[in-house]
Amino acid sequence: MSCFIIAEAGVNHNGSLELAKQLIVEAKRIGADAVKFQSFKADKLVTKNAIKADYQKLTSDPNESQYSMIKQLELSESDHQVLLDFCTKEEIQFLSSPFDEESAKMLIQMGLDVLKIPSGEITNTPFLKYIANLKCRVILSTGMSTIGEVEDAVDVLLNNGATELTLLHCVTEYPAPYDQINLKAMLTLKTAFGLKVGYSDHTEGIEIPIAAVALGAAIIEKHFTLDKNLPGPDHKASLNPEEFGQMIRGIRNVEAALGDGIKKPMNCEIANRKIGRKSIVTSSEIRAGERFSAANISIKRPGNGLSPKFFDWIIGKYSTRHYEKDEIIQFDNNGDT
Repeated sequence: MSCFIIAEAGVNHNGSLELAKQLIVEAKRIGADAVKFQSFKADKLVTKNAIKADYQKLTSDPNESQYSMIKQLELSESDHQVLLDFCTKEEIQFLSSPFDEESAKMLIQMGLDVLKIPSGEITNTPFLKYIANLKCRVILSTGMSTIGEVEDAVDVLLNNGATELTLLHCVTEYPAPYDQINLKAMLTLKTAFGLKVGYSDHTEGIEIPIAAVALGAAIIEKHFTLDKNLPGPDHKASLNPEEFGQMIRGIRNVEAALGDGIKKPMNCEIANRKIGRKSIVTSSEIRAGERFSAANISIKRPGNGLSPKFFDWIIGKYSTRHYEKDEIIQFDNNGDT
């Protein structure tokens, strides 16, 4: 089954429906399975004086509050419907991360059957219960979390009605340093909870999501922008369409390369066995009735004669025919040489 790839548009629409639509068009063009936005009410998400994260200060006005920044990035209910309809038209799945109960309810009423819970809400037990009671599929990011906190969240979601749960390993920093990604923790989540797992990536570049797929990620989520130089908190930590397309191609190539795990000659290499392998050949002229010995046979390419694995077996046996020097030794129909 192919990895499900989410282009995380997030708030990279900058409050513009036209920019959001362009993100959808580009996500479809480069082969993403879904494009995801964020659904929130600033008044329900942060206090008026909440400070920004350090990366947000570097990528937006450092003097404005977090509230002021995200207030400009809200999408109304009608905006959501416009984007959902546009995704349907473009034949790409619309997803969103709700940050409050009102937004979660709106998304379900719009017809979504899966909700993505962001990492910051993993300890928000009332919110997790509310999501679970909507009886939908859930994708849960686990950034900033201990295994115990993940366990508590999993219990709340599964015990209150979530119909399916996928856990995303995540490191919540923008950009996240490679030496702190701890990608093997994704496998720990899979082993600990017996659930499908994936990876939400905040590193620079495309290597780590591709590696996650090689380790078995069922979902990959990566921030997506049209232009890293646009104003806004997340653009610089996102991939542009060309980079995102390269990541998708890398993922699909890795999936194709993983195969079924059965060790066998592949169709593309069967013809090369005769070229690359060796046969038992004569190292001098051998007459009919003469014994084969280490002195008159050797091993050389090509591999369309008697296999070298029979070298010890043939020593001391008699040749049934005359061989010239450097001639490949063959079995006849009776198993004689």
